[in-house]
Amino acid sequence: MFIGREKELDELDKMYNSDKFEFVVIYGRRRVGKTALITHFINDKNNIYFMGVESNEKQNLENFSKSIMEYSSKIETDSYFATFQSALEHVFKLAEDERIILAMDEYPYVARESKSLASTLQLLIDKYKNTSKLMLILCGSSMSYMEDNVLAYKSPLYGRRTAQMKILPFTFEETCRYFKNMSEEDKALMYGIVGGTPQYILQMDDNLSVEDNVKNTYLNPMSFLYEEPVNLLKQEVREPAIYTSIITAIATGCSRMSEISTKVGQNTNVCSSYIKNMINLGIIKKETPYGEKESRKSIYLIDDNMFRFWYRFVLQNSSIIARGGADLVYKRISTMFSNYMGNVFEDICTQYLWNQLLRGNSPIEFVSLGRWWGNNPKLRCQTEIDIMGEQDSNAALFAECKWRNENVDLDVLETLIMRSNLFHYKKVHYYIFSKTGFTKVCLEKSKEMKNVTLVSYSDIVREYHELE
Repeated sequence: MFIGREKELDELDKMYNSDKFEFVVIYGRRRVGKTALITHFINDKNNIYFMGVESNEKQNLENFSKSIMEYSSKIETDSYFATFQSALEHVFKLAEDERIILAMDEYPYVARESKSLASTLQLLIDKYKNTSKLMLILCGSSMSYMEDNVLAYKSPLYGRRTAQMKILPFTFEETCRYFKNMSEEDKALMYGIVGGTPQYILQMDDNLSVEDNVKNTYLNPMSFLYEEPVNLLKQEVREPAIYTSIITAIATGCSRMSEISTKVGQNTNVCSSYIKNMINLGIIKKETPYGEKESRKSIYLIDDNMFRFWYRFVLQNSSIIARGGADLVYKRISTMFSNYMGNVFEDICTQYLWNQLLRGNSPIEFVSLGRWWGNNPKLRCQTEIDIMGEQDSNAALFAECKWRNENVDLDVLETLIMRSNLFHYKKVHYYIFSKTGFTKVCLEKSKEMKNVTLVSYSDIVREYHELE
């Protein structure tokens, strides 16, 4: 099943229909759906598709030659091109007479072994860009390689591309489209459990309950997801054991660098280097209090919900799971889902606020959103605000998110107002998000104030349904 990616497909179609040379760079982390996007796009078009493998130059050149042979009948079927330059030049010449898409998937595997490939592409692009109707797509999962060796200024290919696409995991709104047969609450739970990575979403069955899905995947030693985080790390890094210990530390509550290094047993410089790599991979994210660029108060969180769930609930129960204790483990971990969903709901609410802004429905035209935490000098204690966003020095919004099975009362609004007074904005708007709804007194107070928006989870999903 192919879902989402409408914007990317529209942009690719525009470039394809230009009927002139186009060069698109597509990159993003593994499992995010890059290959699915490309194959869906080229399905009904003249195309040469080639996927690089982790092998030597000779093997990749033979595979590339075969891909060209499958398209072109002008080559003897038992011959191979002698070099990548001759193979690529043949494709560029073919495209002088007709529109052809050449998609080179997992380009880093090929380019690492064929050191001159980027320079060869540069040479041929400059030679044929005014006469060839080729649409060239280079795709890669190694984010650092694609950014440093394809997109960066030092790359021979710099300035040749006509577009680039960084493919990100699905938003909550997009993820909901796959879980159509589930209840609205279960859709949020599934987003919290697998996140928006298409390959992980496809492991789930929306005709089953959340419980059955978790048991069939995370709690099943034979399933794809059971060892996925470890397998993914082995593909991306050299020392997966240290990475695993760092992620485990963060998943179990260590968020500051000093706490992480103590838990792992490595100094902060070592941990900082590993964490930087995981930030580049989209596994970990660094947060500073909203409005502060660099701060000693910075914390580190797991940015991918699949990793968050696995390291929070699966790893510590792996011995029981291996012995067939799925029922026992699920009973143990399900009682913690409500607490676990707190951060997930904040993410869902943040996405909702961005959607409101982009659709022209936000009372505050903020430029960014984030969480804030710091000292309350009046109460002499630490405090935090779930979401805040500043339009300018005079206007901002503040939001509180509550994922709990009871209606939000007036005290939540009053607390948010009190915390917002730590700042000095002339125009302020408040958002309160609730899983279930709001008490009568809270509803009445929000109407009276006129700068308060109360949003229940059902309001969020209802609006998404209306937009489908």
